[in-house]
Amino acid sequence: MNSIFYRRSIRNFIDKDVECEKIERILRAAMQAPSAHNFKPWEFIVIESEEKKTAISKLSPHATPAAKSKVSIVVLGNTKLIEKDDMWLQQDLGAAIQNMLLQIVEEGLGGVWLGFYPEMERVDKMKKYFNLPEYIIPFGVVSFGYSDEENKFIDKYDETKVNFENYSRESE
Repeated sequence: MNSIFYRRSIRNFIDKDVECEKIERILRAAMQAPSAHNFKPWEFIVIESEEKKTAISKLSPHATPAAKSKVSIVVLGNTKLIEKDDMWLQQDLGAAIQNMLLQIVEEGLGGVWLGFYPEMERVDKMKKYFNLPEYIIPFGVVSFGYSDEENKFIDKYDETKVNFENYSRESE
């Protein structure tokens, strides 16, 4: 079993700083994600100040863990780095965030993904707070730190969701 099986959303953090090397490895993991056409449209804002983490926590009703985190990373999509009609930005950024979450487990930390895009009210608040240009999309925030909670295995496998060769369930 590896970090995929131990990853879970951790929303509470203790007062212990996260080492710079761990933050860098988490960002490196993000940038190892697959990217359609190899556009790599991601950019990041690393937030450690209490003021900005608290502000982020108020930009969405589901972002309160940001205020409690030691580090929050805003994951941005740069639309200047993709072709005009490219539809894969969300998949690229989602893969980058998943890599971050897995590396967080590898680092012995806890973390959570706070979604912003495509909820435009949240996106607009984030754009305004960080004064982001039009071509930058604030996709989400990954908040993390040391935690008293343990990343533990919870078996989520559900064989009723698996089909072979064809879809075999009747409409429910």
